[in-house]
Amino acid sequence: MQNENNELMITPEDFDVISTYIKRQTQTTVADRQNAVMLQEELKKAKLVKAQELPADVVRINSTVRIKEGEKDKLIELTLVLPEKADIKSRKVSVFAPIAIALIGFKKGAKVNWQVPAGNKTFTIVDVCNQPENVAEQA
Repeated sequence: MQNENNELMITPEDFDVISTYIKRQTQTTVADRQNAVMLQEELKKAKLVKAQELPADVVRINSTVRIKEGEKDKLIELTLVLPEKADIKSRKVSVFAPIAIALIGFKKGAKVNWQVPAGNKTFTIVDVCNQPENVAEQA
């Protein structure tokens, strides 16, 4: 993934939850395993920031994010969740999905480039709403 002057940040709790999922090797398909490897590589670049010090507009587990693809006016809203809570009809996307991997750890205003099944895409994070839930308790 490439980004434009964006710093990848994540809480130690989110880092631990995602790392635990990767270690459990719950990914069943080749694509899922590849996505897990990509997410793990992204997390290696992340700056660990305590939850109380993390800016409120950083995308993390349970964030609802509004994004814009390229120069299009259409906004897409989705929520990044743990794999067992993923439900595409409800716009709940697993943190192991390519779009989630592209967004997690970045904040409002960031532009991220990512290879998704439809090709290389650039997304702008327009808005981030974080839930007060503690994800570490959900693992």
